[in-house]
Amino acid sequence: MKTLKKTGLYVLGTFSLLLILAIIVLFTLFPKVDTAPELTVERTPERIERGRYIANAVAVCMDCHSQRDWSSYSGPMVPGTLGMGGERFSREMGFPGVFYSKNITPAAMSGWTDGEIYRTITSGVDREGKALFPVMPFHSYNQLHDEDIFSIIAYIRSLDPIENEIPERTVDFPVHLLIRTFPNKRNQVDQIPDKADKVAYGRYVTTMAGCIDCHTPVKKGNIILEEIFSGGRAFEMPGGTLVSSNLTPHNTGIANWTEAQFISTFKQYQDSAYVSPKLGATDMNTLMPWMMYSTMKEEDLAAIFAYLKSLPPIERTVQKFIPKN
Repeated sequence: MKTLKKTGLYVLGTFSLLLILAIIVLFTLFPKVDTAPELTVERTPERIERGRYIANAVAVCMDCHSQRDWSSYSGPMVPGTLGMGGERFSREMGFPGVFYSKNITPAAMSGWTDGEIYRTITSGVDREGKALFPVMPFHSYNQLHDEDIFSIIAYIRSLDPIENEIPERTVDFPVHLLIRTFPNKRNQVDQIPDKADKVAYGRYVTTMAGCIDCHTPVKKGNIILEEIFSGGRAFEMPGGTLVSSNLTPHNTGIANWTEAQFISTFKQYQDSAYVSPKLGATDMNTLMPWMMYSTMKEEDLAAIFAYLKSLPPIERTVQKFIPKN
């Protein structure tokens, strides 16, 4: 009995020591990111306009970093909240804690250098080096060309300052430890693909738009790359469960869609007669920011469609919305 007790204590002691060492390594070596570069972005009118387009129509940074009216379909932006942050991402939505989007107007960002903003967008740490949770799609933004990142920075600097104090996040165990491993070093991109290569350019725009995050299944919080863009990811909404659509060229996805149908699906929300309807308690709502994506250029939407059509077809039939009883 004494031998068993000693063995148990030895195993427990060894495990505790290894755990302490692992935590020391985690807090010493992670996040593994570069230092913020010495960088001053020239704020040309062309860059600001390009950044406005990216942040509002493609990467839709303003989708998360503004307030959205979830009592209406697709949660349209509340006027006067552009960039002020405060959107809540909670456990009820499937997140390991409670997270809030940051205020990215000059009221909060004036003390940041352009290099610190650049590192945050591409690597996923704040100015102090604290790891961000990847509801901020820095893994996608890390695959964008510097010029597009510079344009986003120039646009952010041009926003009207709005004072808005953002609550601190709460991260559940063990993610509050693992989150330190999520950020990544900058992956330098040589060039933006030529628009003449529709599939390559479409992949770039699709990456910028972060479509993979919602339209790919996950397992234990990790995207299943073998099932990329096949949909089926569930999101809890006030009225029920939203399930993302299959975007692969399978009959259960977009195999029978035409380019014109794909583009019109987005552009219908730009119709001057369209008003986002108010919703009842169990009506379908969606995280898809249709009003923002609908402002994307048709050539970019066509390129996204060409890229999606080039993917391997994956069979997955989804029920888009399962209302609560």
